[in-house]
Amino acid sequence: MEPEKWRVVNPEGRQRVVVTKELPGQRWLDILSRADCRVEICTSDEVLSTADIKAAFGTRCDGAIGQLTEQWGDELFAALKAVGGRAYSNYAVGFNNVDVAAASRHGIPVGNTPGVLTEATAEMAVALTFTTARRVGESERFLRAGKYRGWLPTLFLGDLLWRKTVGLIGAGRIGSAFARMMIEGHKMNLVYFDLHPNRELERFIKEYGSFLKSRGEPPVTCHRTETIEEVLRTADCISLHTVLNESTHHLINAERLAMMKATALLINTSRGPVIDEGALVAHCRKHPEFRAGLDVFEDEPALSPGLAELENVVIVPHIASATRWTREGMATLAAANVAGILLGYPVWEKTDISTFLEGAPPRAIPSLLNAEKVGITAYTE
Repeated sequence: MEPEKWRVVNPEGRQRVVVTKELPGQRWLDILSRADCRVEICTSDEVLSTADIKAAFGTRCDGAIGQLTEQWGDELFAALKAVGGRAYSNYAVGFNNVDVAAASRHGIPVGNTPGVLTEATAEMAVALTFTTARRVGESERFLRAGKYRGWLPTLFLGDLLWRKTVGLIGAGRIGSAFARMMIEGHKMNLVYFDLHPNRELERFIKEYGSFLKSRGEPPVTCHRTETIEEVLRTADCISLHTVLNESTHHLINAERLAMMKATALLINTSRGPVIDEGALVAHCRKHPEFRAGLDVFEDEPALSPGLAELENVVIVPHIASATRWTREGMATLAAANVAGILLGYPVWEKTDISTFLEGAPPRAIPSLLNAEKVGITAYTE
């Protein structure tokens, strides 16, 4: 552990918490300080290796906050437990980088940060959708290169999404928020695939359709499909909102890309390996009218060969949750997870976590992935 790469907050705290990256805001630090924690924060922009993190634990570490760029598996959880560790939180809602089963074997609770990323990530999916549909990236590069010589009737013709069909693969919080934005704003029909029906989303679309019909407009429709393939064949725009696990790795491959419309849009704000990036590059080269918008990549921060050169692909560096409110809220939840565990609090287990974001937070742990496995009870008012 190189001292110049770390800063310390509340040095007199009796419990030691290691944080592997600088996090935005102040509230998260206040929460840990009030829990009598000495907080040691890595100030380097480099991704820490497993060896780096183990070295940071030192001879005593009570808790840690890690990042989605790090692999938290048996080796790290064993090392954390060996130096007295009792708490871990991922600074993310996703946890494909965390072996939760390994943490449970070592008796370490694992927190995550749901509930604050929903609207921000959905907004980015919308932004990528229209950036790809209207060829914003291409046209901006064209303009900045000094190639614009005046308005032309055929210059950068894109796609109008009004009253077309949007497809979801994964209709959880973020997928539902994205769908509502597209349906309310652009009167699109919805087809979606999810292992479980989203009755609330379906009810909203039905009620919104009735409202449109009462105004003499065609209603919007919603259809839950039995297969992913039906979504791919039907939708004009497909947005991915699934978790990453063995069943979803390369969910979108060459075969499934070929099922999509030649002019379809593919949007990914979930996890990079959900798409076979090599297959996507080949498909986009073969079908120049097909477009993709990507916030995440298969082997971040590296891009598959040829991806960056494709004009029909919009790429941004994993910034879907990058609003100040969202990222500060994630830090608050991660800190409250660790502080709550160390203080012996029960787990919140409610979908509304807004009470943690301002004022005096409840004496509870906002979100745990393995509460039952490590014997932490639910919060009761």
